[in-house]
Amino acid sequence: MPRSEAPATTGLHHFSPTVSDVEASAAWYSKVFGLQRLDRIAPHHGDEDGGYAVLLMDPRGRFLIGLHHHDEAQPGAFDERRVGLDHIAWSVAERRDLDTWADWLDRLGVTHSGVIDKAGSSPYSVVVFRDPDNIQLELFHRT
Repeated sequence: MPRSEAPATTGLHHFSPTVSDVEASAAWYSKVFGLQRLDRIAPHHGDEDGGYAVLLMDPRGRFLIGLHHHDEAQPGAFDERRVGLDHIAWSVAERRDLDTWADWLDRLGVTHSGVIDKAGSSPYSVVVFRDPDNIQLELFHRT
């Protein structure tokens, strides 16, 4: 008998952007999110001879970032108006956590939106910023 609903997942496992400079991005993501670099390089599925990922793990949880290098990557900054990824958002537990993140990003010299509070039928608060390749990242709290 066919299923009437999608199978369950247990949450987001990893985020894997293609970046222009793997080492610069690894240093940036490690600094901003407190990630630890794993001692192995992961081959890129389907491009094992021309691509790989540097792996960064959050020591407080199970979230992973795989920063991908491709020998034949298209140069240029990320632009969410192209088909593909628009942005990725991390949840925070409380609205005040966004203030803490905004302060943290200020200390690191990372340009960001500040905390934006949106009212309406589905209120939320968000801090928006970008990585070295211009990929939009968000810290998000639904109120």
